[in-house]
Amino acid sequence: MTQQNPTFRSGHVAVVGRPNVGKSSLINALLGERLCIVSPKPQTTRHRVLGVVTREQGQIGYLDTPGMHVAGTGKALNRQLNRTAAATLAEADVNVHVVEALRFDAEDRAVRKAVLAAGRPCLLAINKIDTIKDKGALLPFIAEHGGAQADGQGGYGGVFLVSARRRDGLQALEEAIIQVLPEQEALYDADTLTDRSERFLAAELVREQLMRQLGQELPYATTVEIEQYTLEGRLRRIHAGIWVEREGQKAIVIGAKGARLREIGTQARLAMERLFDGKVHLELWVKVRSGWSDDERALREMGIGG
Repeated sequence: MTQQNPTFRSGHVAVVGRPNVGKSSLINALLGERLCIVSPKPQTTRHRVLGVVTREQGQIGYLDTPGMHVAGTGKALNRQLNRTAAATLAEADVNVHVVEALRFDAEDRAVRKAVLAAGRPCLLAINKIDTIKDKGALLPFIAEHGGAQADGQGGYGGVFLVSARRRDGLQALEEAIIQVLPEQEALYDADTLTDRSERFLAAELVREQLMRQLGQELPYATTVEIEQYTLEGRLRRIHAGIWVEREGQKAIVIGAKGARLREIGTQARLAMERLFDGKVHLELWVKVRSGWSDDERALREMGIGG
């Protein structure tokens, strides 16, 4: 551990919100590393992912979470993702509720209720402010959603205007987070980035390409399982299985003469090489498992939601 000042603070921060508000992008921007996978589609994040940043004043363990849906809706996959997000709220020292600028709908209200009910310090991060031309429109939005509400739950400990894409407003948010963390020694070594294995990160990078390249056709019907991961010097040999639910979906993933699967593999391999700083040999297979996304046992076997 590095030597710390007398008022060093550290702890875990849950970054929560409805799907597609930019939680993963915000964490990547705060970390200065591309750790969490990102796509324009909901359900991109399916696991609790830890990203650690260490400063002179404190250490923050950001917890990326699946987007929270209205409770009681969707398949077993949706229910599991909701459980993961809710459990993360309970274990965090601080919660950051991320919303999209000038949008606050029923799912945002449900998340707000959950984060304030958790009893932890909670900050509101209004993301994507770079998309708003008339910044004056943000003032009534902040006044309506950033303060105490009629439900008696009180309000947020602070409201921050940020843009993950342009990295605007991040320093103020980080400083506010550190100020409300517990005074204690660092929980992780100073050079720690995440507690997730390379094997896990490799699977996520393949799934990111599936979401990006097949989001219109198969937005939620795929998942990835690493079947072999070996290290030979600086070369990583990775064999991954892509699971779909129907034979027709398998054909979509593979594409004409295997072209789409090759492109998915190429982009995933390049992302792995950037993250792991070494060469990667990646082989992909597509497999069918009927109804996996609505099967609690299958989800547990695939490690989804943890």
